[in-house]
Amino acid sequence: MQFQIPINIAPIEPGISYRDKILLTGSCFSEHIGGNLLKAKFNVLQNPNGILFDPISVCSSLISYMENKRYTADDLFYLNEAWHSWTHHSRFSSPEKEICLQNINQSQAAAHQYLKDCDWLIVTLGSSFLYKLQAGRMAVANCHKAPAQTFEKHLNTIEESITAFDAMLYRLFKFNPRIKVLFTVSPVRHVRDGIVENNRSKARLIETVHHLVNKFDKIHYFPSYELLIDVLRDYRFYDADLVHPNYAATQFVLEKFSETMMNKQTKSLMETIRKIVIAKNHVPFNPASTQHKKFLATYYEQTLLLRKQYPYINFDEEMRYFDKS
Repeated sequence: MQFQIPINIAPIEPGISYRDKILLTGSCFSEHIGGNLLKAKFNVLQNPNGILFDPISVCSSLISYMENKRYTADDLFYLNEAWHSWTHHSRFSSPEKEICLQNINQSQAAAHQYLKDCDWLIVTLGSSFLYKLQAGRMAVANCHKAPAQTFEKHLNTIEESITAFDAMLYRLFKFNPRIKVLFTVSPVRHVRDGIVENNRSKARLIETVHHLVNKFDKIHYFPSYELLIDVLRDYRFYDADLVHPNYAATQFVLEKFSETMMNKQTKSLMETIRKIVIAKNHVPFNPASTQHKKFLATYYEQTLLLRKQYPYINFDEEMRYFDKS
């Protein structure tokens, strides 16, 4: 008896490898993907502006990296006893203006250098809804708990999103000719917008992304949204808020990601590295025991061999931990 609708995800060739540099940007679900890659020791830069949801904010942030934009005090505002940027997540906010600016500009500089020669850009879109300041009509990426009357809410049309991505992607492919782009749509429901409105929003994102996939041969699509909504399609795969995917659902999506976005050699190496990372995080019952010392020595030799075979993967942390002799 079949309990799930099968989904055919075409593998990417040659796929993501450990030699690749990967920049991720977008919604909170991008951090699930990025966190999974980081744990497996891929070379990753994740959300240089913090979490972003809509196409306009994503495109604006990427253009700012290409331009190596430097932010000034004029780009910040003061609210609720802290300084913020309308184009950045609140993790950059600070009671000190100088600290806020320093953190933003350090992230900008790192993103500029990384994007210049990275191999993959992974974009996770969360919503077609965009907020604009009533004064000046500037699009904002984060509302920072400002009063609702500060903003005008706008549902991007498909044409508006396509236009924004077209302009950004043409610049990106000139800025970094070898980069490839992987789009996915977040399965997280934005129920505050309303159920009907959330579905309209997601539909516009999906249509936008498939237009781009069909237009550019260096753009691919991974169906995170469809895997949760159409394959799992059960509230037991959501957290208590009925909005965010739970651990089981997230792992299911990440397993499909590895199966289809990576080649066999990369997947095999990733499993080997996972065992090394798990061993490094192991909490011994008796650190002074002969058994634990043998455990450390065994994994030290395994990690040393991996570092020699794959010098482009950073095993420094693991080597320090296992070298307790």
